[in-house]
Amino acid sequence: MTMLLLILGLIAGLIAGLFGVGGGIIFTPVLFFLFEQAGIPNSVPWAVASGLMCTWITSLASVVRQYNQQHLFIKEGLLLGFFGALGISLGKWVLLSPYYNRTEFIIVFSSLLFYSAVLMFMRGRKTETNTEATAEGSSPFFSPKKASITGIIGGGIASLAGVGGGGTMVPIMNLFFKQHFRKAVSISHLGMLTMIAVGVLQLMAEQPELNGSGQSLTQWTLGYVDLGAVNSMGWTALIGAYGGAWLNHKVPIHYLQLGFGLLALIMGTRLLLTL
Repeated sequence: MTMLLLILGLIAGLIAGLFGVGGGIIFTPVLFFLFEQAGIPNSVPWAVASGLMCTWITSLASVVRQYNQQHLFIKEGLLLGFFGALGISLGKWVLLSPYYNRTEFIIVFSSLLFYSAVLMFMRGRKTETNTEATAEGSSPFFSPKKASITGIIGGGIASLAGVGGGGTMVPIMNLFFKQHFRKAVSISHLGMLTMIAVGVLQLMAEQPELNGSGQSLTQWTLGYVDLGAVNSMGWTALIGAYGGAWLNHKVPIHYLQLGFGLLALIMGTRLLLTL
């Protein structure tokens, strides 16, 4: 089990840094499957909280890499993080309500993945020349209004699906608000640091035993966060995220977008098959 978590953490981290997502697209469904197979009661909040904690680690590594490359958009990232924290706080109340369970989780997560896949396939079909034509410096101003829309939507989905929100926020910024893809990736990583931290701290403060779900995969838990599982996946994810952020500047954007879409399509289909 430990070796499996280490390998999956490395893969998730690489995907996180490469495509500008937090890695939750891998972390959360993997943890969800593991919690389900172990017979953990009320497995959804456990998977979401632990997945978000892993995602925060990979986002931190990606931000450090972006900073070292002098490619960090601090003002835009902090603004996105502020509104993302509001969205993730609102979504947490839905996550822990009796109306949100396994079926709703799978539907929300799969819908998010299919939506992102369609958007990125549409964008990726354009020629590389046209995609690269818009330089980062000529991207439109990322206003507080745009940040609020992107952050609240991304934060809400993050808390419901256990992802960092990058899978939603990067397409919104890139396709709707015309931000350069790599700039959107950088803003997304920094924004996720703030919003995920807020969400994880809130879920750590919860008491799962009051809802009859005090059991987890390991004995090292804090609220709904399984620290043992996070530790197993987090360290290799950190390495993978650093490498992925480096590759992000080497691979043509055309292929990044198509790859992002393919990954989202595969994961969404896999989740729906569990219903």
